[in-house]
Amino acid sequence: MTDDADEFPTGERDATDAAAGRNPEPESVHDVVGIGLGPFNLGFGALVDGSDDIDLDAVVLEQRSEFSWHEGMLIEGTTLEVPFLADVVTLADPTNPYSYLNYLRETDRIYEFYFYETFQIPRREYDEYCRWVAERLDITRFSRRVVSVEPVDHPTANFRVTAVRPGDSDEQASDATAGTDGGDRFTYLARDLVVGVGSRPYVPEEFRDFPDDEVFHTASYRFNREAVLAADSIAVVGSGQSAAEVFQDLLERQPEADYRLNWVTRSDGFFPMEYSKLGLQHFTPEYVDYVYDLPQPVRDDLLPEQDLLYRGIDPDTSDAIYDTLYEHSIGTTDPDVSLIAMTEVEGIERIDGGRYRLDCRQWQEETVFSFESSAVVLGTGYHRPTPAFLSGIEDDIERDDRGRLEITREYALDTDLDGDVFVQNAEIHTHGVGTPDLGLGTHRNAVLLNQILEDSPYPVDEDTVYQDFSPAAFVRDAPGGAVAESGRPERPTPDD
Repeated sequence: MTDDADEFPTGERDATDAAAGRNPEPESVHDVVGIGLGPFNLGFGALVDGSDDIDLDAVVLEQRSEFSWHEGMLIEGTTLEVPFLADVVTLADPTNPYSYLNYLRETDRIYEFYFYETFQIPRREYDEYCRWVAERLDITRFSRRVVSVEPVDHPTANFRVTAVRPGDSDEQASDATAGTDGGDRFTYLARDLVVGVGSRPYVPEEFRDFPDDEVFHTASYRFNREAVLAADSIAVVGSGQSAAEVFQDLLERQPEADYRLNWVTRSDGFFPMEYSKLGLQHFTPEYVDYVYDLPQPVRDDLLPEQDLLYRGIDPDTSDAIYDTLYEHSIGTTDPDVSLIAMTEVEGIERIDGGRYRLDCRQWQEETVFSFESSAVVLGTGYHRPTPAFLSGIEDDIERDDRGRLEITREYALDTDLDGDVFVQNAEIHTHGVGTPDLGLGTHRNAVLLNQILEDSPYPVDEDTVYQDFSPAAFVRDAPGGAVAESGRPERPTPDD
């Protein structure tokens, strides 16, 4: 695919031509314009491009020059936390040419995978697989950073999307506005939009404005690892999967590098993620339906209680950390390592000698203490601010009393606009814990295509679990079952 500045795929034009009165509008209207090319929009594009039964004019815009997925966390030996069947298409269409198994076939690795005998694939290979898909899709447009989305008065289009080709100096910027980019500008017309711009690493304010190779988020760990390994002491903050993988990597390298390693979390403990087969049924279309029908206050109370469904440590990673600690303690050796939970890092200050003092509070004992470290790796999670390019339709977007996006069951923003603005992985407050799950991403794309197309070839699965989440479903097959009308009672005490 060519990406030269003087060649424009059907439907896009350099805005300098428009300003000069040439080609004031694109030649055609796209049925869908996708914004952002993470795994979810990649799956949307693969389902569109991989079916002979779909006639949909779609294009997906991505600000980067190529596909990349969590590059800073592609640590050697780490794996996906979901089976390879949660690729970008298989759960909707196992025969799709963009499936992971077909990737193995096309790259001559299928027998190697056959003897690999595991469902969890290396994270580095998942990134390679997604790149393989992205490079083969005809509908992807790289180096297109969207700067505005506006309603448009047009016979067949509902939105005008303006994108720029980033210059080398600001290609990774995310807050550019029209007129400040210095690059080529393109316009697109679309009936509907699918927004999948991803989340951003969250760094609390007290950890900002320090050298990027000394105090940084886990998202950039691989880029800073060599510098960190030269430190005499390292602190890891947080106890999610990313923090655990960084701690494990540093722990395995510790004997050769000889640094002090501390792991601090405000969570109750270093607990494993729920990964039982019955527990995993919370990542199903039925549970999405159940959660969506709950009142918003109930959903808000529910999510914090489900942290270990999606924020804990993978059991295999937890086991590997313990086993490494055990190996390092053989004989008279005492690993130069400490782990402490129930402890919040409330502040950080750079002190003499290029070190940092971390001020902490163990919230259960209410004990205040501090310690020093030469480097700090932050597993402080991610957040999802509303993309700045949606400001042009902000007045048409409905929000709840906490300022969050109102999102329909079919994953569209609740707006007064004629076209739909679908969202990918922005609806955890309305659709539940399965929102960021790679497997449910395929279901979401099937739902989107059923909304966009009159006759979609992809089924929307409805009967996928053995569990009932709603009493109405439970009593349907139970002898003498009936649901009585009642108010919302106090939550009962769990069974012993």
